[in-house]
Amino acid sequence: MVLATGFGHGRHFLATWDAWRQDPQRSERLCFITIEAQPPTHAALASALANSPHSDLAAALLVAWPPLTPNLHRLAFGDATVQLLLAVGEVGTWLPDLVATVDAFHLDENSVREWDGRWCKALGRLAAPGATLVADIDADKLRRGLATAGFDVKLEAGSIHAHYAPKFEPRRAVARERSKPAGERRVLIVGAGLAGCAAALALAEQGWRSTLLERRAGLAEESSGNPAGLFHGIVNVRDGMHARFNRAAALAAQGAVQTAIDAHGARGSAEGLLRLETSLDRAQMQAALDALRLPADYVQAFSAAQASARCGMPLPHPAWFYAGGGWVQPAALARAFFERASRQATLRSGVEVQTLRFAEGHWQALDTHGAVIDAAPALLLANAGDTLRLLGAPDWSIEKTRGQISLAPSAAFGPAGSPGRSTLPIAGAGYLLPESNGQVMFGATTQAGDEDASVRDSDHAANLAQLERLTGTPLALDPSTLSGRTAWRWSSRDRLPVIGAVPVMPCFDFGVQNESALGRRADHARFVPRVPGLFVFTALGSRGITWSALGGRVVAAAISGAPAPLEASLLDAIDPARFITRRVRRSSAR
Repeated sequence: MVLATGFGHGRHFLATWDAWRQDPQRSERLCFITIEAQPPTHAALASALANSPHSDLAAALLVAWPPLTPNLHRLAFGDATVQLLLAVGEVGTWLPDLVATVDAFHLDENSVREWDGRWCKALGRLAAPGATLVADIDADKLRRGLATAGFDVKLEAGSIHAHYAPKFEPRRAVARERSKPAGERRVLIVGAGLAGCAAALALAEQGWRSTLLERRAGLAEESSGNPAGLFHGIVNVRDGMHARFNRAAALAAQGAVQTAIDAHGARGSAEGLLRLETSLDRAQMQAALDALRLPADYVQAFSAAQASARCGMPLPHPAWFYAGGGWVQPAALARAFFERASRQATLRSGVEVQTLRFAEGHWQALDTHGAVIDAAPALLLANAGDTLRLLGAPDWSIEKTRGQISLAPSAAFGPAGSPGRSTLPIAGAGYLLPESNGQVMFGATTQAGDEDASVRDSDHAANLAQLERLTGTPLALDPSTLSGRTAWRWSSRDRLPVIGAVPVMPCFDFGVQNESALGRRADHARFVPRVPGLFVFTALGSRGITWSALGGRVVAAAISGAPAPLEASLLDAIDPARFITRRVRRSSAR
């Protein structure tokens, strides 16, 4: 694993990639992490690499080049055996927030000139035992900082050369420790919806095998079984955790959906989505984009007239246009994830997991008779609300919500250009999808504590009223003529998913019996002790399509020890231990 400060026009990355592929003794995978405050636009990169000696690699890089939002972008090549993690921003901001185990560092001349000695502590935290480091120029502050952080430093021809040899083992966050498989890299995944299938693919890309245990007859038949759903990012002027996470997730979803459409026959589109804005005018929206430095290939601010022209029907409000947003059939996306995992993933359907047991270094999934269904060194619960039952009902802030969608024949809305006949998906207070197979889908209701599985005319009426508010036009549709589907969503109250290693809880006997015994370790989510080999990926709510690809990569990194595709602050925000940390903090404040 390589970390370079400064990407430039990618020549160092391409040279490293070429050297790796030419090496007959190369590692199984190459991961190259780079931090760049001002990465080149696609056009500038294409111009700079026009005469690259690695023309085939340069072409692949150009195809994968992302919208340059201030995020950690993961670009994968081939069968993901080569991965580039591009952190857009300043070195001093990103170094403390990366989660990886680095074998080789390269510090470019510009970053060395600006070096802050405090950054060396971050290098020591990231360094693998024996990691090497090269800095293009000599700097006293850097040499002193590296020595303090555990590096053995030498000067060679005006450059710094060092290797990591600390005199003591640095403290690392327990949530960031990699799994230590007992002889095999294999995971049991309970649940074969969007979450489970996305995780299976991400694990396969890290060289891990998985077996998915699904209680239904096939993939994605429960919450992921709706005929279609949306995906898109969000814009918030404060650019807090939700905006940053959803932006990263939406960019990952765009690639996953496009692959599902192109290579796996999924119905859908990743060619844009409109989200209506009722609080800001277009000038205020554009000012927010300028302040946040969000590029047009991620999001644009449209007036009501521009939005109407773009979707082919009248709209009453300005809108955010997400160029890479869209819609897809969730089950088709889940199937594409599973098919891409190839022979690394196996499905066992019609299997009900009743309880879990840890024995002889393996997690066992038991059936209703107490017999072992299967066992593996690691187990991932990706089965929505049933995750809580299998964990012994932990006190996590996750709730179940009923939702009903509505479907109407497209002809019922009138000719093209009529309200309800949009060429793009529209979101806001409710949503509207483009015509597919002669039908238009819209919705959805949100009802907590409602266990009724029937499709109700009253909910169709509520969805129609919501659609009229969205479009600004009354719609002459009879609720009794509509069809629909009911499903339940599981969401956390902080509106973020729950992804990561399971924290120690009273229902498991692993040395810490209750949260009061955690003491100061519970002040921060990443330091809360974990149950060995047990992980969760749940609470996707209504954003399963948007969150699944990125969430799968996050949990696969936690299991395999691969570099995390999210910064540490966002990993803390979605960590299941956050519920414990909040309770401990509230208790300490009393």
